[in-house]
Amino acid sequence: MGGDQVTGLEETVGRAAGAGPLLLGVRHHGPGSARAVLAALEEARPRVVLIEGPPEADALIPLAADEEMRPPVALLAHAVDEPGRSAFWPLAEFSPEWVAIRWALEHDVPARFIDLPATHTLAWGRQEDEAAVEGDSPLDAETADSEGDSGSGSRSGPAGLRIDPLGVLAETAGYDDPERWWEDVVEHRGVGKGDALAPFTVLEEAMGALRETYGSGGHDRDLVREAYMRLQVRTAQREFDDGVAVVCGAWHVPALRRKTTVAADKALLKGLPKVKTDMTWVPWTHRRLSRISGYGAGIDSPGWYGHLFSAPDRPVERWMTKVAGLLRAEDRLVSSAHVIEAVRLAETLAAMRGRPLPGLSETTDAVRAVMCEGSDVPLALVRDRLVVGDVLGEVPATAPAVPLQRDLARLQRRLRLKPEALERELELDLRKETDAARSRLLHRLRLLGVAWGEPAASRGSTGTFRETWRLRWEPELSVRVAEAGVWGTTVLSAGTAKAEADAVAAQGLADVTALAERCLLAELPDALPTVMRILADRAALDSDVGQLAQALPALVRSLRYGDVRGTDTGALGEVAAGLAERIFVGLPPACAALDADGAEEMRRHVDAVHGAVGLLGDAPEAGQGHLRARWQSVLRVLCGRDTVPGVIRGRAVRLLLDDGELAQDEAARLMGLVLSPGTPPADAAAWIEGFVGGGSGGGMLLVHDERLLGLVDAWLTGVPAEAFTDVLPLLRRTFSAYEPGARRTLGELVRRGPGAGSSAAGTGSGIPGFAAELDTVRADAVLPVVRLLLGLDEEEEHIGNNLVGVTG
Repeated sequence: MGGDQVTGLEETVGRAAGAGPLLLGVRHHGPGSARAVLAALEEARPRVVLIEGPPEADALIPLAADEEMRPPVALLAHAVDEPGRSAFWPLAEFSPEWVAIRWALEHDVPARFIDLPATHTLAWGRQEDEAAVEGDSPLDAETADSEGDSGSGSRSGPAGLRIDPLGVLAETAGYDDPERWWEDVVEHRGVGKGDALAPFTVLEEAMGALRETYGSGGHDRDLVREAYMRLQVRTAQREFDDGVAVVCGAWHVPALRRKTTVAADKALLKGLPKVKTDMTWVPWTHRRLSRISGYGAGIDSPGWYGHLFSAPDRPVERWMTKVAGLLRAEDRLVSSAHVIEAVRLAETLAAMRGRPLPGLSETTDAVRAVMCEGSDVPLALVRDRLVVGDVLGEVPATAPAVPLQRDLARLQRRLRLKPEALERELELDLRKETDAARSRLLHRLRLLGVAWGEPAASRGSTGTFRETWRLRWEPELSVRVAEAGVWGTTVLSAGTAKAEADAVAAQGLADVTALAERCLLAELPDALPTVMRILADRAALDSDVGQLAQALPALVRSLRYGDVRGTDTGALGEVAAGLAERIFVGLPPACAALDADGAEEMRRHVDAVHGAVGLLGDAPEAGQGHLRARWQSVLRVLCGRDTVPGVIRGRAVRLLLDDGELAQDEAARLMGLVLSPGTPPADAAAWIEGFVGGGSGGGMLLVHDERLLGLVDAWLTGVPAEAFTDVLPLLRRTFSAYEPGARRTLGELVRRGPGAGSSAAGTGSGIPGFAAELDTVRADAVLPVVRLLLGLDEEEEHIGNNLVGVTG
């Protein structure tokens, strides 16, 4: 059915007076339908407007006239006993339903929702164990199908399979793209005086023909919903006679027009399941209206449709101006001449393609050719920012909300943290009171499962007083807030209750320690005693050294938060010190008789404990000044036991060497013993992996200590051919982790012969860049430059002694 055929139908088909209610079949989120609805309501002047939507939301309709209400918004229904089970009814400024609501409020005409109550639609989802969230809710399935937007199934015959109504109509008219057909027939069609009802009459005819052919189109639940809507229309007719206007999906119009008995409709509704529900308005976004977000009733281009609806005239010229402004903001050279040429090209393309006006495809092709120089890279930005867009709606503070949502809104206003749909980074300085409060709020929300912000790596600072967050508000977070409302009425009380419950339910010791860390970050002082008690109990009963080693680093990290946040971590320090002592006792026996995978995992635990002890030994809260000495004795035990795997022995030697607790001569002696002919090559390769592998800076160690490099080189060249193939993968993994510069230097040293002519001190005399003795004159020459870079005073001569040892 092409454009000419549609015009012919308009001339011959009309709505007879007194033929029943005024049925305005629409496409949800269609600006053409919205304009047509407005024109039809202005011409018909009904006494009541019935709108497809959940009747529980009738009390929320007056809020649409509030000055603080900014679409896109959505009606949110959620089960009271199960807040995660929810459904959305999104409305944009260009949605026909929103236009109908606004018209009714402006003209003091009652507006009512007449779709099946949410109490039944949510119960349907529970019965089928489906997540009744956006994209899966009964409404979303319906709107997608009635609009022809879902793409969920191919067109079929009367066998009951799901069909795409707009796809069928577009194919009948000779179009391969339903969106393009809809633009030509509806969006680009002006509403002339006296023909405001014509498009609805034509769509009713078309949908009637489709339903005669395909029945319910595979949407069996529509039959129940349509029965309920018919009952509501009859009730309104008894009250308002023929002054009833109905705005609903075009797919439902033939069913609402069909004559049925009240008894038959009530029979379809008998025995429907129910759940107790609450409803409110929540902000929505253009991005969530788009199909790319997974929304079942989505449209391809909400930003474009919003522009078409709001542009008073010359929509193409205004659109090209928007595009030019966006590209200029991204430092692309776009002039007024580009805008003029792009408009001309879009109009030419529309004429060549036989379209009444340039559509999105023509404007996109013109932007690509003229403003983007044929590149799809800047065009992708136009599609993301303008064609789809990140517009976020607003709802008034008077809208119903759970107490937790109200407290969150209050904190957002006080801390000046406005929810935004566009992702942005937030840098926090925890030494400032406002930034510290923002950090607490974001951490508390994360603990509650409301992932408004995600921590990110800080740029330009590694201090513990810095935090970086990536913030982005998604409409689904409103559901998460409603779910979290069961824990308390404020963010603080809800976070405290949730942390205590999570501590009780935690499966492992590491989970409890991670929770303790999060409690400190979120500053939940009332929850911390409960978490610490459970942590102490779990630590006392847990005999798995691996579990204890996983738990210790999180506890020690938490001790550092007292520096900036002012948190009392005394109890945490005592638990951490006790945990460390248990690790010291249990680690040597736990390292015996391990296979390769177990040894590598235990090596990671040793690294983690070493780093934790380095922090814990200086923490006054630990109350154990000898922890570092105890740990060093454990490392000495590990590096001297033959029953300990080579990768752990090698790492123990390296850690002692780095801490200055093991002389280089002793480290070289231990390496020489391991790399002697009596040691199996696989064990020797594992020892080397532990000593210089694992990202521990081993590459630079070999570069600057040629004795160690010579030992490794001599051992490797002496490995028998039959064993070399077995040790090669481990060695390649070890050396591939080094920095490219370190690998190049090692290769050069090996090529020249490491250790050749080296002095007793181990320096490589005869090799460029190395001297037999320290050159103090060269070291002194760089001191003025180093002082200038570091901003040091001339009097700080003691720094020179340290630098001499490094630069000589």
